[in-house]
Amino acid sequence: MTFPLHGLYAITDPMLIPDQRLLPTAEAALRGGARLLQYRDKPASAMQRLERAGRLAELCRQYGALFIVNDDPALAQAVNADGVHMGQSDGAVPAARALLGANKIIGVSCHGDLALAAKGAAEGADYLALGRFYPSHTKPEAPPVTLDTLREARDRFAQPLVAIGGITTDNAQPLIDAGANMIALIHGLFATADYGEIEVRARQLSRLFPVH
Repeated sequence: MTFPLHGLYAITDPMLIPDQRLLPTAEAALRGGARLLQYRDKPASAMQRLERAGRLAELCRQYGALFIVNDDPALAQAVNADGVHMGQSDGAVPAARALLGANKIIGVSCHGDLALAAKGAAEGADYLALGRFYPSHTKPEAPPVTLDTLREARDRFAQPLVAIGGITTDNAQPLIDAGANMIALIHGLFATADYGEIEVRARQLSRLFPVH
């Protein structure tokens, strides 16, 4: 199945976005043109995650955007999300595929390691996420990845590539030029309580991509 894996990829963060602001914050990003939204909320309880993910899934459907759940294939299945994003735990991609089936998106974190990217590609991941490319608030200890690594990944892999890590409206363009199909943002998009500003940032970032 072909997915429109292209454009701005917004990722929620419970430290930046309290529960009462989750929906309007996500909607501001979607209004600005975010094409994918990932629900990332490790501290919440299972019931909270189910309720919040369900609301976000419906919101994404209203905007024609893809809804991805972080690291929880069962939750993705429960809310009929478009897919799941997996870390590097053993067997993550095959297990998620077995649960979710062929028609759901499975993305995998590869950091800056093209061997991990090759493993993800071989296991059937639908996209490969690389980064951090710039200093990151979310994962400051993560080793940096270079544009050359992104270019090499673009040459080696057919899967769409996600660039992540410290991306802002000011530094996103070189990543797109180097071959990123999607740019994923947390702080660069959501580190403000101003919904209008979130929408403006999302629109600026979305406009960096060629029209598909």
